[in-house]
Amino acid sequence: MDFEVWPEAIELGHLFAERHYELSLVGGPVRDLLLHRPSHDLDFCTSARPEEFEPILRQWGQGFWDMGRKFGTLGAVRRRADGTEVKVEVTTYRSDSYTPDSRKPDVNYGSSLQGDLSRRDFTINAMALRVPELEFVDPFSGAADLAKGVLRTPVNPFQSFDDDPLRMMRAVRFVAQLGFTITPDTAAAITEMTDRIAIVSAERVRDELVKLLLSEHPHEGVEALVDSGIADVVFPEIPALQLEIDEHHRHKDVFEHSLIVLDRAMALETGPDGPVPAPDLTLRLAALVHDIGKPKTRRFESGGKVSFHHHDIVGAKMTRKRLKALRFDHRLIEDVSDLVALHLRFHGYVDEPWTDAAVRRYVKDAGSLYERLNRLTRADATTQNKHKAYVFSHAMDEMEARVDELKKKEDFDAIRPDLDGTQIMKILGIEAGPLVGKAYKHMLEFRLDNGPVEEDEARSELIRWWSEQR
Repeated sequence: MDFEVWPEAIELGHLFAERHYELSLVGGPVRDLLLHRPSHDLDFCTSARPEEFEPILRQWGQGFWDMGRKFGTLGAVRRRADGTEVKVEVTTYRSDSYTPDSRKPDVNYGSSLQGDLSRRDFTINAMALRVPELEFVDPFSGAADLAKGVLRTPVNPFQSFDDDPLRMMRAVRFVAQLGFTITPDTAAAITEMTDRIAIVSAERVRDELVKLLLSEHPHEGVEALVDSGIADVVFPEIPALQLEIDEHHRHKDVFEHSLIVLDRAMALETGPDGPVPAPDLTLRLAALVHDIGKPKTRRFESGGKVSFHHHDIVGAKMTRKRLKALRFDHRLIEDVSDLVALHLRFHGYVDEPWTDAAVRRYVKDAGSLYERLNRLTRADATTQNKHKAYVFSHAMDEMEARVDELKKKEDFDAIRPDLDGTQIMKILGIEAGPLVGKAYKHMLEFRLDNGPVEEDEARSELIRWWSEQR
């Protein structure tokens, strides 16, 4: 088989061979070689023990780490002349054993490459390339599965997923990353064993979800997550959307609508120099969950209509609760929840263009999420009525143009009252306390309504307001 192998892999192979140790490139790097995908993180396995190959890695690399020593793994990094970093991790052949209540194995060193490959998650990751001789090793027909675009476990799938339930989530993640399908027997095992996901930490589940959403095919990955039953355990609010009819009554459920919005939001991401560089986790996650409040707010109205009043606010609370449970970063939790809460805000503009004050409030409330909110709003407008679609798009274009014009006149990123707290206390002759905060809030509203004004006008407004409070 024809390979174009990293020179660093060949060099390490010679260094290990000189000491009579076996070394093989394994897993993802071999898979990516066959797929002609770039990779600079190289995984190896070896017959040598960590204490035996540690000197080799220290000699080869410009940096060394040993956080995985208890699992038989050591790592090193080298920087090429062009600045590219090549990271390698080398692990002693392993033959792990698991207990039913944990996905953490008891690490046992193995004696052969084939034995090591048999403990891997899928056949497409159970291929190896011996270095430096470049002998391709594929005991479980991973190359054939790669060509077919299928995911299959190298051993009985029930055994594989019982040993490590996280492999089930990795399966749906590979659907998203590679566009592959899961073989029927493997899919059946996943569906039957979804409850085993409960022993996987929230952090590991979160990491797989992030990789899925940032992949090339998150739509297909989310479908696989739901179809397998895994979502019922790790993110039940998503499959719950299948029960709901969408707001356009087009015989599709809200789950399908949400996937369409995800696709449309991705299409609106920008290049690296744009305001929302792809792939954007915040936008994609918000697109997926923007309607999760609908099941709780569904009401059947007269005339056969269905309403979902306040599903934006309810959905924001549900989003915050679920993302906290999955141990997402606080900033991302707040951003995604805010986008869900705000995703209907613009619709009022379509019916009646806003005043400048309303535009200022929209931009201020969106804050740093303004660009993402507009993209989510556009993505959510999935009507098939061409006239309605045109009216909506035109209204959004008009609003964005107005924001651009207003930004030329005032600093939207730092909208504050024309009087600060110190000035307010001096003008009113009051001490720091709740009244200052109340006055500050009023002056902020005045600023949003009127734009920037001279200090004398702001002072007059403050005194007028103060006289009404007394």
